[in-house]
Amino acid sequence: MRILMVSEDLPAIGMGGLARHVLALARALLADGHEVDLMGNDDVSPAQAGAEFDFDGRFYPELRGQFDGWKEMHLGLFMPPKRSVIARRFARAILRRASGYDAVHYHGHLPNIASYLPPSLNFIQTRHDQGSDCLIHVRFRRGAVCVSTDPIDCAGCRSWQPNLLQRIGSALAVMRFRAEVRRGFLRHKTVFVSELLQHNLMRAFGKRRWGVTVHNFVDGGQLQQQRLRARLPDRERLHIFIAAKLYPAKGVEAFLIALEPWLDASLQVEIAGDGADEERLRRRFPTVYFHGLLSGRDTLRLAARADVVVVPSVCEEACPSTVLEALLLGKSVFALRLGGTPELAIYQSGPDQLRLYDSMAELVHALRGFRPRPDYPYAPQTPVSADYTAGRLLALYRLPPGAIVA
Repeated sequence: MRILMVSEDLPAIGMGGLARHVLALARALLADGHEVDLMGNDDVSPAQAGAEFDFDGRFYPELRGQFDGWKEMHLGLFMPPKRSVIARRFARAILRRASGYDAVHYHGHLPNIASYLPPSLNFIQTRHDQGSDCLIHVRFRRGAVCVSTDPIDCAGCRSWQPNLLQRIGSALAVMRFRAEVRRGFLRHKTVFVSELLQHNLMRAFGKRRWGVTVHNFVDGGQLQQQRLRARLPDRERLHIFIAAKLYPAKGVEAFLIALEPWLDASLQVEIAGDGADEERLRRRFPTVYFHGLLSGRDTLRLAARADVVVVPSVCEEACPSTVLEALLLGKSVFALRLGGTPELAIYQSGPDQLRLYDSMAELVHALRGFRPRPDYPYAPQTPVSADYTAGRLLALYRLPPGAIVA
């Protein structure tokens, strides 16, 4: 098949999980004999992105405007036309190329793009976050998971104390966006990376199947290599590893605060990731080793050396690849019972490998009593490889254009 992969996250300097996901899927499809090209942004060149953007197909840098702010932060509201204008612009870019492909697959942050593409186009999109109904993509506000579906409440994500005009403007933006997303989902094929996303979406869009669920995948071959190469640290110290963006929703600060009374020579905590909170956390927790932003390979290398991997997110992660990677590395994983994380228990190699807790205090208490064990066995039958996912998606590509309800 001839497939066009589209994502505004590509290329990037220090590519995130979504961008790496798209590249891995594209490479798997290429290796299977398909013709795959990429369409991405024109803000960063492939040369600037470096070796992680290693791709044998053609690349079209034709998506632009995704970083336009429209002065939303300054004005304290979501601007009603913003996401419609950008989605329409992306749709025009896709349509200029679409005739040369059998399928177009979008991985991005504007799900309403589907409403601007004709039903005759074989278009499929994968939803990686909660941005189908939440304009900040994470449903996390003021330190807690947001469960409100009332558009009038959404102004609180742009202004701490929104006035009437800000509340009305933001509500209009949310209602317009959700109407476009809903129309697009009814018109085109949609994949969700967890059942959580479909369940949460029903609160705003109605109780029905809005698409199919296909969990994220990880590079099993690379993980096995990292396991074989890993040099484990001195087991007299509990070696804890975290890979996360350093901002409130990821829960790193909440975890370190809960663990702070026991941060001494008996523990080694290493964190890979950057973010707005990095410098402040470095100052507050001098015994914690902050690596900053690392490549995917270096992050896996550190995880492979750890006794335990902690995923402290206090938001509802859709399908955290860090959990999948840690499980296939044979590590014990500590996380909160939130979001799509509990769904990933089907990929553990033992009944207690993925350990879920209802609060950070419970997680830290269990971690303090944890005794390292030999790594769990590798589970090669686990169906979370790029090849397996590519096979499932190819079956969807071959279906006629239109929505999938399954």
